[in-house]
Amino acid sequence: DSSTVGHIAREEPEGKLLDAWAEKLKNSKFNLSDVANGFSALFAAKSNEEITSIKRAAYLTTSVMKNFVVTKLENVIDEEKKILHSTLMEETEKVILEPSKVNCKLKADNVDICYPPIFQSGGKFDLKPSAVSNDEALYYDSASVIICAVGARYKSYCSNIARTFLIDADPIQSKAYEVLLKAHEAVIGSLKPGNKLSAAYQAAVSVVEKDAPDMVSCLTKSAGTGIGIEFRESGLNINAKNEQIVKEGMVFNVSLGFQNVQCQNSKAKNKVFSLLLADTVIINKDKMEVVTSMSSKALKDVAYSFNEDEEEEKPKSKADHSGAESLMSKTTLRSDNHEISKEELRRQHQAELARQKNEETARRLAGGGNETGDNRSSSRSSAELVAYKNINDLPPPREMMIQIDQKNEAVLLPINGSMVPFHVAFIRTVSSQQDTNRNCYVRIMFNVPGTPFSPHDSHSMKFQGSIYLKEASFRSKDSRHISEVVQSIKALRRQVVARESERAERATLVTQEKLQLANNRFKPIRLPDLWIRPAFGGRGRKIPGTLEAHVNGFRYSTTRSDERVDVMFANIKHAFFQPAENEMITLLHFHLHNHIMVGNKKTKDVQFYVEVMDMVQNVGGGKRSAYDPDELEEEQRERERKNKINVEFQSFVNRVNDLWGQPQFSGLDLEFDQPLRELGFPGVPHKSSVFIVPTSACLVELIETPFLVVTLSEIEIVNLERVGLGQKNFDMTIVFKDFKRDVLRIDSIPSTSLDGIKEWLDTTDIKYYESRLNLNWRQILKTITDDPQSFIDGGGWEFLNLEATDSESDNSEESDKGYEPSDVEPESDSEEEDSDTDLVPSEDDDTEEEDDEDSEEEKGKTWEELE
Repeated sequence: DSSTVGHIAREEPEGKLLDAWAEKLKNSKFNLSDVANGFSALFAAKSNEEITSIKRAAYLTTSVMKNFVVTKLENVIDEEKKILHSTLMEETEKVILEPSKVNCKLKADNVDICYPPIFQSGGKFDLKPSAVSNDEALYYDSASVIICAVGARYKSYCSNIARTFLIDADPIQSKAYEVLLKAHEAVIGSLKPGNKLSAAYQAAVSVVEKDAPDMVSCLTKSAGTGIGIEFRESGLNINAKNEQIVKEGMVFNVSLGFQNVQCQNSKAKNKVFSLLLADTVIINKDKMEVVTSMSSKALKDVAYSFNEDEEEEKPKSKADHSGAESLMSKTTLRSDNHEISKEELRRQHQAELARQKNEETARRLAGGGNETGDNRSSSRSSAELVAYKNINDLPPPREMMIQIDQKNEAVLLPINGSMVPFHVAFIRTVSSQQDTNRNCYVRIMFNVPGTPFSPHDSHSMKFQGSIYLKEASFRSKDSRHISEVVQSIKALRRQVVARESERAERATLVTQEKLQLANNRFKPIRLPDLWIRPAFGGRGRKIPGTLEAHVNGFRYSTTRSDERVDVMFANIKHAFFQPAENEMITLLHFHLHNHIMVGNKKTKDVQFYVEVMDMVQNVGGGKRSAYDPDELEEEQRERERKNKINVEFQSFVNRVNDLWGQPQFSGLDLEFDQPLRELGFPGVPHKSSVFIVPTSACLVELIETPFLVVTLSEIEIVNLERVGLGQKNFDMTIVFKDFKRDVLRIDSIPSTSLDGIKEWLDTTDIKYYESRLNLNWRQILKTITDDPQSFIDGGGWEFLNLEATDSESDNSEESDKGYEPSDVEPESDSEEEDSDTDLVPSEDDDTEEEDDEDSEEEKGKTWEELE
């Protein structure tokens, strides 16, 4: 009987020895069997070391896509540059081979490309992995599609990512992309251990059949393949016919697309388009891990809109050219048109926002949605304060004089020959004074019900029918003893009050989940030598600590055992990374949902920072180096130190963002936000002038304390106050959707920032109004919450609309609905008394203006008058 010999049929022999061996094997009597699929199945489940290499390859691939490819495309399109697909391919390949260019700390010797990066646009698309980037220019006109695919190897193990970018997309393109994204997620969701590969492909087909049946024919015949040392493991092809079972440890390149979809577009290059999405997915025991998820594929992140203003301007310009004013020069007409259209567009958008905002506010007020605020009248509960449980616990009397029992926190007073104990918490004030006869008096005031500004705690309310001691005075000849008594009582009272207030604050804290420390398999992401704000208490020397990212939260700790703070991922509302540019510090800032304790301070904001240069410099104190008289080398060292710290922080942020991109954190919607410094403006939100900067989701100031973090989604409207000709500054009032929350005022913003702030508010879909004077917002909000129906019937927030109120005042002098703020002093009291006078600026503002006018008149004297 002839034996069976296994061989790999696809592998072509290379070299004389292997050629001779293949010839002998072919002419022998052995039965030859192809074992390629067997080996493929054997190596399909990867070991931990192999998975680590794939994760590192995926991290490099995603970093190149997110930090180089996307940024490069945005710059090219924004600046309308011309660049070839092949040029983009070459530049991207160089970046992959030098990971340090995208802040990846991987050795270049271990890195290679899986295939030359693919860039396609202009209606010519090939969704096969063998596709190449042609020598045509990148096409990014309206309704164009750009497909980018990048694959990298680490220690020979592959990873792959592909993204499609839509430029001023047509509705058909947007719908097709949403369907493809949903189908792609369905494939990933179906790749569970025990499922068949054909079921994963069928899941994608089902989504397309349900949401876009006319596009089923355009769907690729495969949803990807297994991936490892080979880029395509053919035995693990995700198609309708493959009955292979998904196993734990397998890795897939999930690649799905629409090929040659027809689009009814006037431009020839846009009549046919294709879409492609690809991710590297690791199959774990209980979940699928998308290791390339750091690069977003959500429609809002891949769809770009560049021509909105131009489209709006086109019909306007035609109308202007056809008019009788054709004698004007072209340059004047074009510039006027541009200015008018920009302001007009903003005005139209604000009018639409006003309509939407009034409808939303009416729905919320009708449904009682403003009850979500903090309850300010909640009473503070404290623990039972008892000095002695029974009379036998009292210390034996020594003399009939005031005694302080530090252990039981009590003060014993001699009253009618007996020592009567009082817990120090019930003492309100203690003071001493001396008369002319050298008699010293000590006066003790107690907390009793009915006293103004006295807390009605559980102890005073418990015995409502009792008689309380309000005050006790004692006389002594010993001034030294009286002084010691007063100081001891004050010190003991401070200690007890501080302890009770901390206990009360801790009692209001929301219980957090327990931090799960990282094990040996998952090492924590560390960032050393950080300072924390708010700082820990204590009188010892402050020392820096280390921030570590564990399984479900951060831990900051110093070498002291009691200095430790845990910040859970689930408690983080916003995370910010602000590198040092014009500031002295580089920082990470976390704004939390619920308060936590840092030392003995209750806070919702925790910040970790490093000083990039010395806060205090010795100016002229020391001699300059003879080799560096202009201190150029020292400045260069400072720049290098600042850049080094920024890079370390950026690396930490990237790794944490990668961690947050895992499926178990998808519901938290966490990502480090970076302030947009070019949109910033100076202002005074608290007591000092600071530089306030918008981010994508917030308005922040993170350098000076107290910090400012305003969530844009919580803003109802913004009112710009004191806006007018001749004013150097104006104020911004932020009204929140929770009407029980006080408004936020940012004062003294330079008028030069007004247009920039208006543009930013408009682009973030926040309705803003302008007024000439400051308004009494506490009374306005009280009026609205007391009678929401009148507010809705009166046009909602339109009482703040200066243009509308000005036009109405020209037609009628009667007050409208009572919500219209007045910007002139009332000349008589004949106005309706039941109108909401609270909405009129307070008299203090008027008197200040009068004082300003008087002072200006005084300043206006001539030199002759002064002489």
